[in-house]
Amino acid sequence: MNLPPLKLAALAVTAKPLTRVPCTLDIYMNSTHTSHNNSKTFKEKAREEFVKAFQLTVYFGIWFCALAFLAATSLDERPIPLSIFGFALFKGAICAKFMLVAQAFFPITVDKKNGIVNSLIIESLVYLAVVIGLNYLEAGVSGLIHGKDFLISLTEFGRSNPLRVVAMSIVYWLIVWPYLLLTGMGLMLGSHATLEILFGNKSESSK
Repeated sequence: MNLPPLKLAALAVTAKPLTRVPCTLDIYMNSTHTSHNNSKTFKEKAREEFVKAFQLTVYFGIWFCALAFLAATSLDERPIPLSIFGFALFKGAICAKFMLVAQAFFPITVDKKNGIVNSLIIESLVYLAVVIGLNYLEAGVSGLIHGKDFLISLTEFGRSNPLRVVAMSIVYWLIVWPYLLLTGMGLMLGSHATLEILFGNKSESSK
């Protein structure tokens, strides 16, 4: 039976494709491809975590270096010892580590209905509590390493001065809050749009 060319084309488009039973080689190739994608995803996640840790270390380090410089100038120390900046960078790395631990248990989330500020204000207090608590824990463990009692070393954090701990908490919160706002903007608008808002679009200006 001879069919017109248009009808043959219609049959070819609407016809169901033949199903093929996958062979062992296909299953092996698919599993290999899936494992390759999983390993690639793991590498990407590890790279993202490393970049985030580095960015947080630089961010906290700049803040603590500025505070250390302010404290040194307030005490009229001359010359200003460079060791205070090394300690400030080390403290920034520790705070970055504590911040990443807090984000692992309490991921940053933004609700579009409540906006960035209302969504993150409670989380900022949670992150602050985690960072302060981990600082207390670090002081206790450091005391154990140096042969001191754990509880006594714990209470020595902040030079055993509650007002100093409150002042440190306020400073920590003021440091963490801009980072959370910027992260919230990135979650809502996307990193590319956030960078364009902050630094402009160089490609459009060049045109």
